[in-house]
Amino acid sequence: MNFIHSVGAKTLGFIQSLGSITLFFLQILAKSGTAFARPRLSIRQVYFAGVLSVLIVAVSGLFVGMVLGLQGYTQLAKFKSADILGYMVAASLLRELGPVLAAILFASSAGGAMTSEIGLMKTTEQLEAMNVMAVDPVARVVAPRFWAGVFSMPLLASIFNVAGIYGAYLVGVEWLGLDGGIFWSQMQNNITFHYDVLNGLIKSAAFGVAVTLIAVHQGFHCVPTSEGILRASTRTVVSSALTILAVDFMLTAWMFTD
Repeated sequence: MNFIHSVGAKTLGFIQSLGSITLFFLQILAKSGTAFARPRLSIRQVYFAGVLSVLIVAVSGLFVGMVLGLQGYTQLAKFKSADILGYMVAASLLRELGPVLAAILFASSAGGAMTSEIGLMKTTEQLEAMNVMAVDPVARVVAPRFWAGVFSMPLLASIFNVAGIYGAYLVGVEWLGLDGGIFWSQMQNNITFHYDVLNGLIKSAAFGVAVTLIAVHQGFHCVPTSEGILRASTRTVVSSALTILAVDFMLTAWMFTD
């Protein structure tokens, strides 16, 4: 009976959390007029959420591409198929690894920072002060950060992909001696914009919505203490990673299966 009670409590808690974040999402959409009417609010958050994450995303993408190039060349050479290394790396990055890994990095850096920032504003009663001054904190604080994250995520995923492909080029062509013309021509002949590039951008935009929504929701509803902010930041990273993987499976099943 204790086991059934525990499972039931966790299930009800999950449903309650899902309902809470859905209502919060609708509230953000309803009050996004301020973010669009005053674009400086969102542009400033794009700098903090996107620009400051470029370095870690680019460096990570470079090394991921180098690893893919090295492992891919080693395995493909066994079957005399090393010529398709460029296509294999590009397809892997554009369809799956680029959007997923960039989103996880975004959640770890910008997502946790958003949660901590909004949680600190709640702890220091800045959000309550906005309510007293008839300023909606969702419209003034949450919505600009949400749309900044949604806008930044596809750009970061694109940077990750470019860096990854270049890393594979360095390993496959410059180091292992694969012909550069074959590397690029195989990629150009087999990669399509709609099937590979566009679907990857759609994935990254969906991840941006999920990660940013989780981050602002956790910060806005955290317990207003230092320990509460810490737990909210941890939940943001963990929940975002699990959500990214779940959403990735659903989108892959929809986009890349006939």
